[in-house]
Amino acid sequence: MKASDIERAAVVGAGTMGNGIAHVLALAGIDVKLVDVDDEVLDRALATIESNLGRQLRKGVVSEEAASAALSRIDPQTELAWVRDAEVVIEAASERTDLKFSLFEKLGTLVGDETLLASNTSSISITEIAARVTRPQRVIGMHFMNPVPVMELVEVIRGLETSEESVELTVELSRRLGKTPVVVADYPGFVSNRILMPMINEAIYCLMEGISDPEGIDTVMKLGMNHPMGPLALADLVGLDTCLAVCEVLHRGLGDDKYRPCPLLRKYVAAGRLGRKSGRGFYEYES
Repeated sequence: MKASDIERAAVVGAGTMGNGIAHVLALAGIDVKLVDVDDEVLDRALATIESNLGRQLRKGVVSEEAASAALSRIDPQTELAWVRDAEVVIEAASERTDLKFSLFEKLGTLVGDETLLASNTSSISITEIAARVTRPQRVIGMHFMNPVPVMELVEVIRGLETSEESVELTVELSRRLGKTPVVVADYPGFVSNRILMPMINEAIYCLMEGISDPEGIDTVMKLGMNHPMGPLALADLVGLDTCLAVCEVLHRGLGDDKYRPCPLLRKYVAAGRLGRKSGRGFYEYES
């Protein structure tokens, strides 16, 4: 199978990443089953996709015909069985090891032998995920960046058993979606989060130790290092619960205390201060 021949995809999980992945698949002319257990989450996802397509239309990135056609290609469903006919399935559930393992155990029994099974995980081992299915050579990491319709990078993560054919197909599919793929090995955090999360974690330590306030810390990184967004604002965008989960994977997988999550990060997550999605993290946001 070639990426140019793919006509049917499924995205499992309709949250921030899932709806963005469905968006770019549909714009590339691929029919998408967007699967989530919650009807309300699916409704919000479709509203978000429509809004983002509208923004792209106003900016001249897409035509009115292309935006309308993309929206019509997305079919929301609440039953996982709808993935059966997909040629590629991209899992975009929450960054929880138990949830991803359970999903892949089910997906492995639902799809055909040639179906590509990709995970959008930002840190969890693809090799461990692939061990949950009978054909681990068809399992791969396809780590999109947030916001998916805007960010160009896709990390393509090769598990221990991932076939060269699966890698080539994923690279081709990423390019079809208008992304730039980078193939990386299966190590905790891969490349992106192995570098990014320690920086975010250290910024949180700076805040906890009273070195500066959030605005000051972010301004130093924006103006001093030419970053488009400060690390604390970026953490709020990613989600503090996701940041904590990734830091825990790095700490556990690499065994070095330099990856230990900052106690203030744990405290904010415990308090429900998760960033933009909860209305409050290191900054406050209007609902």
